[in-house]
Amino acid sequence: MNKVESSFNNIFMTNRITQLFNTTYPIVQAGMIWNSGWRLASAASNAGALGLIGAGSMYPDVLREHIQKCQKATNKPFGVNVPMLYPNIQEIMDIIVEENVKIVFTSAGNPKTWTSWLQDKGITVVHVVSSVKFALKAQEAGVDAVVAEGFEAGGHNGRDETTTLTLIPMVKEHLQIPLIAAGGIATGKAMLAAMVLGADGVQVGSRFVASEESSAHQAFKQVVVDVKEGDTQLTLKELAPVRLVKNKFYNDIQELYKTAPTPEQLKDLLGRARAKRGMFEGDLDDGELEIGQIAGLIHDIKPAAQIVADMMQEFEEAKQFVATL
Repeated sequence: MNKVESSFNNIFMTNRITQLFNTTYPIVQAGMIWNSGWRLASAASNAGALGLIGAGSMYPDVLREHIQKCQKATNKPFGVNVPMLYPNIQEIMDIIVEENVKIVFTSAGNPKTWTSWLQDKGITVVHVVSSVKFALKAQEAGVDAVVAEGFEAGGHNGRDETTTLTLIPMVKEHLQIPLIAAGGIATGKAMLAAMVLGADGVQVGSRFVASEESSAHQAFKQVVVDVKEGDTQLTLKELAPVRLVKNKFYNDIQELYKTAPTPEQLKDLLGRARAKRGMFEGDLDDGELEIGQIAGLIHDIKPAAQIVADMMQEFEEAKQFVATL
């Protein structure tokens, strides 16, 4: 156990998230398409957080390979994030069971569809939501925990545009199961704030995109580092709201909006594999570059272990500062 782990071990012994996942810290590295493969997930888990493989950008055979490599790279718990709207969802779930993954985060679908099926096989299930309404539906479906994500977050978002600062206490007011806060969290200070508002832990996405182990293209990582306030925007609400960096593709969307486009016209512009082109292949002009508002506070690319250590150090410093007020 390193010094960072030992200094915080007692603090989180009774934390509902560390107990649920058997991790050192109540930090979840988000399962983000084209950004979170086995290298990032294993590095985050080895650092004491819960690493997640993002299955949304993987064919089933690729997912199996990433799970197997992650199992070889860490003996700590890790999980898989699964958007439930994908057509080969049954095959993906079968692989997760066959490869003995014990934690699954579901999103973009009805949690009733898979929760019991997974839990019957000994798998812990967490569902990602963007509102009180859907948090309650997830709880009723029997999930083990909920991630409540504010619209500051990168990627696909809720239509209500509820901020994390508002969403977390509203969800906490109605929820009995463990609550994980997401959206705009990249620092220990933000982690402490989320937990003061009622969260049991936090899910961190954008900060881990700008990590050495992230599978994102190096050019996209540099964009994340260079992003300033106002450089991202939530758009394509008629399809599925998504927060993007303002690049040529984003500007093309705004030009199309001037013509009052139909959803079909928006889909035609979006096309296929545009997120892969942007985040994984590094097409900074015509690719879809998904990142959260918090990127304005991300100024470097560093190892996942250092990200976790820095967050925990800042968390403790912020906690001590608050105690002096």
